[in-house]
Amino acid sequence: MRFETTLQKPVEASGVGLHSGAPVSIRILPAPPATGIVFLRTDLDRFPVPASWRYVARVSYATSLMRQGVLISTTEHLLSAFYSMGLDNAYVEINNLEVPILDGSGLPFVEMLAEAGLRTYRRRRRYLRVRHPITVEDKGKRITVLPEDRFVLSCDVFFDHPLVGRQILEMEVTPQRYAAEIAPARTFGFARELAKMQDMGLIRGASLDNAVCYDQDGVMNPGGLRFRDESVRHKALDLIGDLALIGRPLLGHVIAERAGHAMHVALVARIMSDPSCYEILTFDELASRVAHSLVS
Repeated sequence: MRFETTLQKPVEASGVGLHSGAPVSIRILPAPPATGIVFLRTDLDRFPVPASWRYVARVSYATSLMRQGVLISTTEHLLSAFYSMGLDNAYVEINNLEVPILDGSGLPFVEMLAEAGLRTYRRRRRYLRVRHPITVEDKGKRITVLPEDRFVLSCDVFFDHPLVGRQILEMEVTPQRYAAEIAPARTFGFARELAKMQDMGLIRGASLDNAVCYDQDGVMNPGGLRFRDESVRHKALDLIGDLALIGRPLLGHVIAERAGHAMHVALVARIMSDPSCYEILTFDELASRVAHSLVS
């Protein structure tokens, strides 16, 4: 995409927070060029919290943002859809602390963007391209980004369950492929872990309508799985949502091996804390460079 975008018209949705269980409504509105994505807590005088790595607060079972004590929780599904579908600028009005889980996937947000339509500005879109390999690793988990002129993901997960096991997904992320192959994948959990998570004050809003739940041998959801490898596709969805905190479209090949939210945002922080790690390019500059390399 050559130029920055926003919405053509507002769209809205209501639901509950996955972890808080609290009712919440969001309204997504157009925003001027160079705004980025900014959450506005309408229950707190429209206090703004930008969707930026600078405001990451918690990253255990979801990614939360905080600015001056004001929290926005479980941002990853919404930001994943915005990022992958090419929405650069928007205000997200929200009247509680957690983004609604809706059906547990990114698909409702993709459908909201389709309903609203995208408007193109004259401001040139600026991409962040990594210059050299960057890796974060801990206890057998690893996430790496390699230089690339596209946005490519490789995700590798393993869960000890007969319907999951090891799953691998590799793809170039485009709006079309994201909408069809990643957005419908739902958040998931295991029946054996439910009591522990509830004791931690989590998943108070979870149900079979908004999450896949694996029991001992199968899946508890009456409709079954949307994809045979739905788990790794949802991990890719989460990863994209966390990478969106960079604030610019990323050019690179991201390889995630059993990584989670904490490692995702650690990679983002590593990139953004060192300007020598990346360069900023417009679409035209990138296209010229690619064309030159092909001729050479």
